[in-house]
Amino acid sequence: MNISGNTVFIPGATSGIGLSLALALQAEGNTVIVGGRRAELLERIEAEHPGIGTVRIDTTDAASIASAAEQVLAGYPDLNVLITMAGIMRVEDWRKPESFLASAESVVTTNVLGPIRLIAAFIEHLRARPDATIVTVSSGLAFAPLGATPSYNASKAAIHMLSESLRLQLADTSVQVMELEPPAVRTSLLPGQESSEFAMPLEEFTSEVIALLKAQPDATEIQVERVKFLRYGAARGDYDQVVAVLNAADPHGK
Repeated sequence: MNISGNTVFIPGATSGIGLSLALALQAEGNTVIVGGRRAELLERIEAEHPGIGTVRIDTTDAASIASAAEQVLAGYPDLNVLITMAGIMRVEDWRKPESFLASAESVVTTNVLGPIRLIAAFIEHLRARPDATIVTVSSGLAFAPLGATPSYNASKAAIHMLSESLRLQLADTSVQVMELEPPAVRTSLLPGQESSEFAMPLEEFTSEVIALLKAQPDATEIQVERVKFLRYGAARGDYDQVVAVLNAADPHGK
């Protein structure tokens, strides 16, 4: 993925990592469209950040995805980058089925079905472009589990394997598949995470991601230095220690 000259759609970018990356990519010379459910947030982004396009989309709703895709492609026919950013994270106690089942279903719908439906909606268009990129968003927790968030961990592991498989299928096309693997970042993904000492500052994360995209335009996985502790525990042979350290630092742990 070249760092500039793209037309980029980022559903799930009205706050947090998504919005931060949207603004950074715009600053690098890209046309950027953000998607989200809440009209007031989209209106605020339009007002505060001239040049950013906005589209209403609910990535838990197949019909909304189809409608938004039609709108994006009609307004931005040069679209060549899709970043499947939308995601949720929930603390769950699986010892109490009545307390976790609805949460788990919501996480899977948003974090797994959402990206699958988004890719399905745009893949024909992207394959017709001479140079296109799908950026999936997994997590360090795809590789080492946080005990408090089972469904989130599983959903991000699914996204990792989806990314690996898509890359194989699309190897002979013009579509590159990149997987962004954030560590904990200071956003509102979980209550209290915005001020967590354990989490990486958002601006620092975004700056490192942009630097990696510039240095490694052909990378398959975008990994800031901080996520490598989680990503490579099994390869290093210290997976058990990684899991122990991760869960000892978890403010939502058991």
